[in-house]
Amino acid sequence: MSPSGPEREAIRVAAHWYARLASGEDSEHDREAWQRWHDADPLHRQAWQRVESVSSQFARVPGQVAAPVLRGGQSRRQVLRSVVLLAAAGGLGIAGWRSDTGAALLAQYRTAVGEQRDLQLADGSVIKLNTDTALDVDFNARQRQLTLRAGEILVNASSDSLGRPLWVQTPYGRVQAQDTRLTVRMLGHGAQVSVLRNSAEVHLPDSGPAQSLQAGQQVQFDREHIEAVRPNTPATAAWQHGSLLAIEQPLGELLAELSRYRRGWLRCDPAVAGLKVSGAFPLANTDIALAALESGLGLKVVRHTALWVTVSRA
Repeated sequence: MSPSGPEREAIRVAAHWYARLASGEDSEHDREAWQRWHDADPLHRQAWQRVESVSSQFARVPGQVAAPVLRGGQSRRQVLRSVVLLAAAGGLGIAGWRSDTGAALLAQYRTAVGEQRDLQLADGSVIKLNTDTALDVDFNARQRQLTLRAGEILVNASSDSLGRPLWVQTPYGRVQAQDTRLTVRMLGHGAQVSVLRNSAEVHLPDSGPAQSLQAGQQVQFDREHIEAVRPNTPATAAWQHGSLLAIEQPLGELLAELSRYRRGWLRCDPAVAGLKVSGAFPLANTDIALAALESGLGLKVVRHTALWVTVSRA
């Protein structure tokens, strides 16, 4: 359904604010003005959520589509504003990206930012959706297929009485998961699978040999390449228990992971981004995690607005 006149205007203003705040040229006055606009009307908050949802897909625009736009001399701010405006209004002319974004927004099962959800499937398999995840389920007489549109899932795959294989389909390839336990996560330009029990296989779109994985192994892949197999880390799948586990992890990387579980922007001052951090941080309340970092490491958490947070040196 197309947005109404007031909705379209709210989306237009939300896109303007997004472009301004993402430009790096914003001021404290801008952030305060945005917060007042955001809080003034439920329609503003709905428009902001819609723009955030669409704009979060921007990193997935294929290079061959994005490069000509960037070469055209537009600044990142202009590109962001154009993409967000067009996508929010339903007029984005990049067919493939529009299709991926629309499919994610209309997926059969979704979780919001910070939400996790368990699914019990008809074959006895159990799926856990992580934060900001979109998933479609299609079981037929020949196969069982999970299509991961965005985010991350934990699959506890049951064997099937009909002998149907269970596939996890991504835009970059698919994973065969027969009587196994694994996670599949969408990355910026690829996907990652981590096997926790038994084994699995990764298949790329253009055939070629499949990559076998055993319990305790993980691999990243895109449409053309499967990277070298690596061992799982102690932090693999810790999110299923509500924790973000860090072992000598750079602060910048830790905050990037934590930002997946909260709305808005969580930024790290480059001066402290390399600080090594160890600990377990709760995902259900990321403010508690930030408070622990602040008190335990002598950092300063600056809340410019409710949705704009920077971590820096105290």
